[in-house]
Amino acid sequence: MFTGIVSEVGSVVANGERNDVRRVAIACKWKPDQLVIGGSVACNGICLTVVSCDGAEGSETVFEVDAAPETLRVTTASEWDVGRRLNLERPLKIGDELSGHMVSGHVDAIAEVVDRDDLGETTRFWFEAPKDVARLVAPKGSVALDGTSLTVNSVDGGRFDCLLIPHTLQVTNWNERKHGDKVNLEVDLIARYVARLAETA
Repeated sequence: MFTGIVSEVGSVVANGERNDVRRVAIACKWKPDQLVIGGSVACNGICLTVVSCDGAEGSETVFEVDAAPETLRVTTASEWDVGRRLNLERPLKIGDELSGHMVSGHVDAIAEVVDRDDLGETTRFWFEAPKDVARLVAPKGSVALDGTSLTVNSVDGGRFDCLLIPHTLQVTNWNERKHGDKVNLEVDLIARYVARLAETA
């Protein structure tokens, strides 16, 4: 379980196919003892398992994760080439401050950036989401986009917008996002379960 509060931005330093699985090596500034083999890390909002950690190389630690076929199909992980910067978050611990919202790391869909408006210090992004997922996005509700907990400002059909403050732009990879980019979208957990209950009622 995560909160959508990005604590590190890492970079893909290697990737390769192993049958139907893609193994991705990520360099970050976390210390090796902050990563647990078999533990989870949210990488651009995707809950992935750490399968190796080679320790520090200079000032960076390199760890590896595996992206399975389903993950590659429904997320942007298939596009992570060497040099791609990823928002990273370690899992929530009991007693940690919950500053964002409850995020599972189970991506619902890929959304597309359809507009970016730089407003001085803040930036407004407009996104297009698939119709079946867009219905779960509500004004003033929460979404996780590339692992970042954001508040939805408004919704217009399958489109919605979020306003990013300077701090978020500085400590994540969002300043690199532009029109046409694809991002991982996870809707609010409560919205997901309410929709399911409504379907079965």
